[in-house]
Amino acid sequence: MRRDVSDFSNRLDIDKLSELLDIPEHRITGALKRKTLQYVRLNPELFRFDKPVSTIEGGTSVFIDTYDVVRGFPKISRTLMLDPALRQHFSSCQKVAVEEKMNGYNTRIALVGDAVFALTRGGFVCPYTTEKARLLIPMGFFSDHPDLVLCGEMVGPDSPYVPKSFYGVESLEFFAFDVREKLTGKPMPVMKRRELLDGYGIKSVRFFGEFDVDKAHLGIPRIIRELGSSMHEGVVIKDPDMVVAPVKYTSSESNCSDLEYAFEFYNDYGRDFFFGRVCREAFQAVEWNEDDESLEKRCLQLGKSILLPMIQTIKKRKAGERIAEDVRIRVQSLDTVTAFEEYLGILGVDAVFGEPEKVGDEYLVRIRKMYKSTSDKTASILNGGMWS
Repeated sequence: MRRDVSDFSNRLDIDKLSELLDIPEHRITGALKRKTLQYVRLNPELFRFDKPVSTIEGGTSVFIDTYDVVRGFPKISRTLMLDPALRQHFSSCQKVAVEEKMNGYNTRIALVGDAVFALTRGGFVCPYTTEKARLLIPMGFFSDHPDLVLCGEMVGPDSPYVPKSFYGVESLEFFAFDVREKLTGKPMPVMKRRELLDGYGIKSVRFFGEFDVDKAHLGIPRIIRELGSSMHEGVVIKDPDMVVAPVKYTSSESNCSDLEYAFEFYNDYGRDFFFGRVCREAFQAVEWNEDDESLEKRCLQLGKSILLPMIQTIKKRKAGERIAEDVRIRVQSLDTVTAFEEYLGILGVDAVFGEPEKVGDEYLVRIRKMYKSTSDKTASILNGGMWS
C-alpha cells in the first residue's frame, strides 16, 4: 500500500531540521513528497537525502533519535585533460596537493549519539562496514573530535562491494582522504588533516606531494603511469587549503578494469560505465601524445576489456549458469551477518549467503550476488529473443 508523506513526516521534526540545515521547511516537506528525502527503517533509524536539495548534498543522513546530521560527501569533478584544466580550476592557488585515489568504496565514519557508525556514499548505515570501522578507528578520535567525520576508502579483498587484492591488505582497511565537519561539511586543510590522523594512528591515502599549479600537468602523468602499472586507480588533486573543490584523474588500466567488471554484468552496468570511460581514454591518449604503437596497445586493451568479459558471460549462460558475482565478508559477530543480509535486502540486492566458516576468532562468509537482468537478457537472446 502506498504510504502518504504524513506517515513519514510525523517521524521527523521538520522545524528542527530546517533550523539545523538552514533551509526552508517547505523544501524539506517538498523533498519528502518527491521521495528525495527518504525514511530508512534500519537500526539506527534515519532519513537520507537521495539527491541534493538546496545546499544539502545527496547522501546526507539525519538520525532520528539524536538529530545528528552527517553531510553527504560532495561529488568530485573529473578532468580528462590535465592541461589546461588544472591551471583554470586552481587559478587562485599557487600549489596543488596530490593524493592517491584508491579503488574501494566511499565511507564516512561518524559519532552518532555515543556510538560510531559507517555510512555509504548514499547515506545508508552499512552494518558490515560499521563493525569494521569500530575495530579500525580508535574511539579516542571521536572522544576528542565528536563533531568531525572521517571520509575515506574501505579497501581490501573482504569487501562486499569492490573487492581488490592488490593493495597488500589482508581483510579490509580504511584509508582516510578527508576530514569534514559533521553538520556543515566544511573540509580540513590537507596537511592539517594528515597530521591530525597520524597522531591517532589512522591510515591516510598515499601523498605524492605538492606541485606548482603551472607545472602539475607535467608531473602527474608520471604518477599515473606508475599507479596504472600496478592496477591502482588514480589521483585526487586538491587545493592544500581545501577552499577550491578537488578534481580527480584516473589511469587507463583502472578505466579498463572498470569496463571489464561492468561488461561481465553488461545489462546491469554496461551502459552507465561505457561512454565516460571511453572518452577518458581518447583524451588521455591525445594529451600524452601517444605514438602509433602506444595507441594500438591502448585500443587493444580497451576492446578486450569490453568484449572478453561479455563473451565469457554469454558462454556461462549458454552452459546453464546464472550470472553472479562472488564476494566475501569477514566478521567478528554473526549478528553482523544477519544485519548485513537484511540491509542488502532493503537495497534490493539479490544475494545468497553461504554458511559462516570459522577462521581464527572471526567468521568468513561467502556471498553470491545474483545479476538477474544480465542473466535474463542473455538467456532470452540465446533462446531467440530480440535485443529490443
